[in-house]
Amino acid sequence: MAETYTFDAKDLAEIKKLIEKYPEKQAAVLPVLWYAQDKFGHSDPSVQKLVSETLDVPEAHIRGVVSFYTQYYEKPIGRNVLDVCTCLSCHVSGGYDMLHYLEERLGIKAGETTPDGEFSLQSVECLGACGYAPMLQVTNDKFVNHLTREKIDKLLEDLRAGKEPEFESNPMPQHQKES
Repeated sequence: MAETYTFDAKDLAEIKKLIEKYPEKQAAVLPVLWYAQDKFGHSDPSVQKLVSETLDVPEAHIRGVVSFYTQYYEKPIGRNVLDVCTCLSCHVSGGYDMLHYLEERLGIKAGETTPDGEFSLQSVECLGACGYAPMLQVTNDKFVNHLTREKIDKLLEDLRAGKEPEFESNPMPQHQKES
C-alpha cells in the first residue's frame, strides 16, 4: 500500500503564498512540487496526487512535469544526490569515465542509492556548463567542474564527514554580465 502524504496548516499557508505569485494555480506546479519534495524527500505518485489535489490540477499534468525534470525524484533518494552530466560535451571530456568511477567508489549503478541512504547517483543530460566539462551537480544546486578522480574522492570524503565541500559556481560569461 502506498504511503499517504498530507500538508498541514503551515504547509497550506506556504503553498497559498506560492500560488498567489502566479495568475493561475497551474502555473504554480513547479514551486509547489519543489515544496512538497523538500517536505517529503521525493515526488513519488502519492506526493504527485497530493499536489494535484491541492492545486486542483490534473494528475497527468503533475506526472508530466515530474517525469520531464530531473530535479524531481520519483522515489526516495539519498541525502546527497550526485547528478553526473553525460551529454556530448561532458561525454567527450570524460563524463562517463567519472560516472563509472563514482559507481565503483559508491558500489552502486546510476539510478541507485547507497544502502546507507547517503548517496544517490544519476546520469543526467546537460547541466548547462559545457565549458566546465566534465561536471556534476550535488543535490540540485552545487557544482563540481572539470571533474577528476581526485576531486571526486575529496567530494565524497567531505560529504561523508558532513563537511560543506568547496563548490564551484558556474559564472556567467563576461559578455552577458555587461548587458
